[in-house]
Amino acid sequence: MTSPLSPATTGASADGARPVPPLVVLIGPTASGKSSLAIQLARSLDASGHPAEIVNGDSMAIYAGMDIGTAKPSASDRALVPHHLVDVLEVTQTSTVADFQQLAREVIARLRSSGRIPILVGGSSLYVRAVIDDFEFPGTDPQVRARWERELAAHGAAALYEELVRRAPQARGAIEPANSRRIVRALEVLELTGHYSPHLPPPHYLLVNVHQFGLVVDREEMDRRIEERVHAMFDAGLVDEVRRLEGRGLRRGVTAARALGYQQVLAMLDGQLDQQGAIRATIDGTRRFARKQLGWFRRDPRIEWLPADGTDLPQRIAARLFAPDGGH
Repeated sequence: MTSPLSPATTGASADGARPVPPLVVLIGPTASGKSSLAIQLARSLDASGHPAEIVNGDSMAIYAGMDIGTAKPSASDRALVPHHLVDVLEVTQTSTVADFQQLAREVIARLRSSGRIPILVGGSSLYVRAVIDDFEFPGTDPQVRARWERELAAHGAAALYEELVRRAPQARGAIEPANSRRIVRALEVLELTGHYSPHLPPPHYLLVNVHQFGLVVDREEMDRRIEERVHAMFDAGLVDEVRRLEGRGLRRGVTAARALGYQQVLAMLDGQLDQQGAIRATIDGTRRFARKQLGWFRRDPRIEWLPADGTDLPQRIAARLFAPDGGH
């Protein structure tokens, strides 16, 4: 891990050139208010002479048309503060963590080179760490991947999961037996490299001057907010949104069709669930996801946790960014 005085925390470049603008990372569970906070923070920084822009860290908000189910920033929000990596892919396109890493790092570098402060918002621990940390992904081979996908189509996820666990016992419990995409990727990596680890590497910043902040929400309050948000999404027309996206190829999308809410509505349209069942499945899935992601984030000692209901959060965060010791 970097020392408190290393370039990764002070913002000084390795060759002693001018300081690099800070990178702010805002994380928190669904409905914790991080998107709203990001806008408040960006406007506050801009008013104080430090222009800032927002970088979407949600792997599903990058898809055009997936608006309601991802709680994507509205057009009015985006008019207040520029947002990046929103609506950059069609639902038929596949997005990987490695793809997102490259896109996000390019945007962050471009903003910093122009003297602007990037605010990376949302995302899972894997996606956030892939952007900010020394994090390399094994290569890929389309032929190997296609062969395992044919095996998946022929024998199903359960059979491939057992094959993965036979070859790499450490994968048991780390990958869900129904997560066919991760199973295929793990088998591909095993074949290409001879080994596979389901665990993230130790935290070590690759980017400089990174400041991570997490929003704390009481578990009961988090559950209440998630339930309220899911009901609001269905009331706002999530089912109609999924129907429209079906016409644009949503079911062909390996990534987009698996998004929480969209997967459940597709099951409803197939007659596997009624609407109340789809709502309940979305609430339960979102709660599980939020707990899992918070568990991963809690293992990162570099994150400063703040109360989600704090009234002075933009000021507190700004003070950390420009403290003489870098806020550490």
